[in-house]
Amino acid sequence: MGRKRCVGGDGSKMAAGCCGVKKQKLSSSPPSGSAGPGGGGGGSHCGGAAAAGGEPGALPPPGGPRLNGLGGLAGGAAGCALAPPLPPSCGGGPAGLSPPAASLLASPGAGSGGPGCRKMVVSAEMCCFCFDVLYCHLYGYQPPRSPRFTNDPYPLFVTWKIGRDKRLRGCIGTFSAMNLHSGLREYTLTSALKDSRFPPMTRDELPRLFCSVSLLTNFEDVCDYMDWEVGVHGIRIEFINEKGSKRTATYLPEVAKEQGWDHIQTIDSLLRKGGYKAPITNEFRKTIKLTRYRSEKMTMSYTEYLAHRQHHHFQNGIGHPLPPYNHYS
Repeated sequence: MGRKRCVGGDGSKMAAGCCGVKKQKLSSSPPSGSAGPGGGGGGSHCGGAAAAGGEPGALPPPGGPRLNGLGGLAGGAAGCALAPPLPPSCGGGPAGLSPPAASLLASPGAGSGGPGCRKMVVSAEMCCFCFDVLYCHLYGYQPPRSPRFTNDPYPLFVTWKIGRDKRLRGCIGTFSAMNLHSGLREYTLTSALKDSRFPPMTRDELPRLFCSVSLLTNFEDVCDYMDWEVGVHGIRIEFINEKGSKRTATYLPEVAKEQGWDHIQTIDSLLRKGGYKAPITNEFRKTIKLTRYRSEKMTMSYTEYLAHRQHHHFQNGIGHPLPPYNHYS
């Protein structure tokens, strides 16, 4: 997947958390010196995944592909106390799309750029499916039927944020290419219920949620740890910690830009998330093995999800009419 630019690194079997990070105290000077302490928290999301061990950012042992991501506090006062209406796809119900959103769902290539640009694979329909999966699980309904979007294999992440300030609520994914239907089902629930930094998601939080689906592409191993662009590339680093253990960590493309970090701050933050506790020098940074990649990302709020289902039939199965929405008016 993507061309190799140096010594090939095999990170395909590693999963990691993905996006949204807690502000960290970092060294602002590019050259050398130690970075400030990075956020702890179990696992790594768009941030640090690391090798087996019980430290923050630790990667599960072989065979354990899931890692969670970066900081951010769970928070989460209850949203709407009333139970939301049954998603149409749960147990075979109808679903709808609002006219504006319908164009997104009808065209997976929406937002892919001008003529000659490769069409995007990610679509609003994938976010709808993730909401369907989570809703059906939380309310005890049958899982939604298989969706109609492509089932091609991709490395992927599912991210949940909550509230007006869009605080991170869960983010877990995998670098192993998974068929999208099963991969989104699995990581929807894993990121919502099993991110070790947060308690499992509840029904009351649904109305305030935002769901993002990221599909990872264009993996390139590079020789220089500075050879990537903030806001364009996600990065995965591999390094040997002070105890001689191999560790890894990753940030999705949007993280460094959202945090206002430069290259050095991003690298140092990843090292801390990966569990590196020694002073960080420029010489040590040069020992890092770095893989850069890109992603296609789509985000949808719960309100948009309801509008999608309310106005048009959604493809995940039609079995009964939509319930009334008057308690959401």
